[in-house]
Amino acid sequence: MPASAAPSINQDDHLLIQRAYRQLLRTLQNKMDTLDKEQIRHAFELAANAHSKQRRKSGEPYILHPIEVARICIDEIGLGPTAAVCALLHDVVEDTDYTLDDIQKEFGEKIALIVDGLTKLDGSTTFESPQAENFRKVLSTLVMDVRVVLIKMADRLHNMRTLGSMPRHKQLKIAAETSYIYAPLAHRLGLYNIRSEFQDLCLKITEPEAYEEIAHQLNVTQSERERYINEFLKPIQQQLDEIGVPYRCFGRAKSVSSIYNKIKTKHTPFEEIYDIFAVRIVVDVERRREKTLCWMVYSIVTDIYKPIPERLKDWVTVPKSNAYESLHTTVIGPGGRFVEVQIRSERMDEIAERGFAAHWKYKGINNQPDVYEKWLDQVRELLENPNSDALEFISDFKNNLYSEEIYVVTPRGDMINLPKGATALDFAFHIHTDIGYHCKSVKVNNRIVPMGYKLNMGDQLEVITDRNQKPNESWLRIVVTGKARSKIRSAMKEERRKKGELGREALERKFNNMKVNFEQGVETLVKYFNLQSHVDLYFAISTGEINLIDTLKNFDVKEQKLIETQTPAAAPAAAPEKKPEVTRQRISPKTKILVNGEPAELYHYKLANCCNPVQGDDIFAFLTSTEGLKIHRANCPNATNLLAKYGYRVMKAEWVVSTDNTFVADLMITGVDEGVGVIERLTKEISGLSVNIRSFHIEGGDEGYYEGKISLLVANKDQLHIVMRALKKLDFVETVNRID
Repeated sequence: MPASAAPSINQDDHLLIQRAYRQLLRTLQNKMDTLDKEQIRHAFELAANAHSKQRRKSGEPYILHPIEVARICIDEIGLGPTAAVCALLHDVVEDTDYTLDDIQKEFGEKIALIVDGLTKLDGSTTFESPQAENFRKVLSTLVMDVRVVLIKMADRLHNMRTLGSMPRHKQLKIAAETSYIYAPLAHRLGLYNIRSEFQDLCLKITEPEAYEEIAHQLNVTQSERERYINEFLKPIQQQLDEIGVPYRCFGRAKSVSSIYNKIKTKHTPFEEIYDIFAVRIVVDVERRREKTLCWMVYSIVTDIYKPIPERLKDWVTVPKSNAYESLHTTVIGPGGRFVEVQIRSERMDEIAERGFAAHWKYKGINNQPDVYEKWLDQVRELLENPNSDALEFISDFKNNLYSEEIYVVTPRGDMINLPKGATALDFAFHIHTDIGYHCKSVKVNNRIVPMGYKLNMGDQLEVITDRNQKPNESWLRIVVTGKARSKIRSAMKEERRKKGELGREALERKFNNMKVNFEQGVETLVKYFNLQSHVDLYFAISTGEINLIDTLKNFDVKEQKLIETQTPAAAPAAAPEKKPEVTRQRISPKTKILVNGEPAELYHYKLANCCNPVQGDDIFAFLTSTEGLKIHRANCPNATNLLAKYGYRVMKAEWVVSTDNTFVADLMITGVDEGVGVIERLTKEISGLSVNIRSFHIEGGDEGYYEGKISLLVANKDQLHIVMRALKKLDFVETVNRID
């Protein structure tokens, strides 16, 4: 155990640390007994000592981070003293000389188990995706003690809030991880505020200009929104006062990321988005009257303002699978503006704000059914799949974090919730793995449908099975849920293993005849063909993909070992991709990009076709398996997946300012088709800005509407923005958007 000498810090740091610690104690003051106080003090002193010589990238004492993580756990997630102790200790084992044994001796087995779950894997660079392996380790604790994941959420939230001092390429990687797994997981655990903040902070990193513009607009229009909300609520409050039930109501702006998504997907300017805020009405009544009062409030609201029927969401009668309960409707308020109204009880509101932690509390007190249990069972099934690697596990797990749901009905009348977009085959696997394996056909509303049929709300399903039916690769393209994908993969791998037994037997006979040690020979051939496993080798032999007679001509036998000859008789068969290697080669074009501070021409590199970066775009370099470096925009559609799963392949990239290069940028333009002259006026406007048009495709509709795709050669991002602004000013142009 490390020495227990007091840390040497200056007076200012000491005051800062003590102030943060006192703030943490204030959040816990009504939740602690004497033993809790002693443990928290002990955890703080141990962590302060362990981290005494460490500082964060910002320069502040490192101990401030675990203190703030503990405060977030208590104040923003609703956890208790045990979580605070674990949060204070969460980096001790990973970053200092303390061991898990030390933690167990000092604090007991329960806290040691949680701290272990929060500690990253050692030697993780040996994995194909270290991030995926660490995700799996953290998530594997979800089914044992959900506090591990909730503390990890608090840890990630504080890291995101203080990300400004990190290098840009690391900011992108951390934001991608957050967007890919943490934000959806926060949603699934009912932590809506944290999910929204995650999404906002990610947008602030990947699209800083868009974030600042929307945040500024929200700030400028705040007083106007407040006046409108007061006007909207006034007649509702008058009627609520008459029914004599305690209530509170307020308005809140939607998150910056939510508004940005609406602007991007619907191509609507900020000024034309009317539903940028929601009004919430929360009634304080006992459990048995909640549903009745919520519908009574709904009746009051819709008597005053005209509702939009298709926007009614009833999660009071049928709660979401993450325990969320609320009644949502959209009405037409004063001035013809759309207003979303959320109606719920105080209990529902606490669950909506605090998610799993609040659900835990009410489950014990009010016999609330455990709506998380089925989902946790699915996570257990994914974790218990021996054939799943970390990347497959994370992909399948993420598919279980869906945000939009539908409900379908079994022949017995049971309601099953599935993600929006789920298919009939997903339903079969949801009912039972064996039913999915042997699914031959599915009846939906008494009609036979294809297994890939996308389910609709309220469909009634019946699965018809056949014991001779087996999963095949095409099924993976049909299903969307993590459970179904995992089980299909597992069945296919088992089938592959069985077929591989024939190849193994053939190889064993051959090695016996050649007097070759079997284990050494297998390892040699696996490396020779660059395969992932012995099973892959056996399967390739059984299918004839690898010809043993031809292959073994490339080897000699010495002391029962296979030794590759110096001049192989034949090249090895096609093999899976090798681990990425940076290949350096000097080429002639002038440098326009630096990678890790070096000219990019030292590497094989290309600008990624998926996002076509131009000079001035925020970029990063990604080391592919077979094509060298690819330069991607930070907001590339593929960036989140690449950065989250393969962050160790990401390299810092930056532009070298030059006027000698041009880049391809594609724009999508829509507007009113005035019949004659649209193409001429568009091309004239672009040419007048000294920009060359690479290609131009335009289609006019029958209803006075056109859509055009223009490919331009631009010098940099600024020139592209000048073109876009100029086109937007034309009276016959409705929207101008860059195509990713």
